[in-house]
Amino acid sequence: MLMGTYSHSLDPKGRLIIPARLREELGDDFIITKNLDYCLAVYPKEAWERFIEKIEELPKISSEPARRLRRFYFGNSMTMEVDKQGRILIPANLREYASLNKEVVLVGVDDHAEIWDAENWNKYNAEIDVNDMMDDLSGLNL
Repeated sequence: MLMGTYSHSLDPKGRLIIPARLREELGDDFIITKNLDYCLAVYPKEAWERFIEKIEELPKISSEPARRLRRFYFGNSMTMEVDKQGRILIPANLREYASLNKEVVLVGVDDHAEIWDAENWNKYNAEIDVNDMMDDLSGLNL
């Protein structure tokens, strides 16, 4: 399970150190792609395969939202490998999508991790009202 929050910096070339604890869970190579909320998702291969299976259950031709979802995730995904210094090079188009500047936050979210611009992560967290969230999820018996 991927969990925890880690603050790191992008170097001028767009490389990011993946914390050792996350690297253990992600494996030697993993998938990075755009995600909701203008962050990036990082999936271990096994979790990515499960995610793909869910998307493949959607109608391929008859549903415009399903086609857009496929393009969003698959068209922006790529396999990443960690270098000897524990870094990955985040492609420019993904850095731009997530507004990644120098300071970033990596967040473990169960079956995947997310990479956020630190300022956006702080804004996102400041807007969360846990009580309202629990009210919205009350039917789940959490």
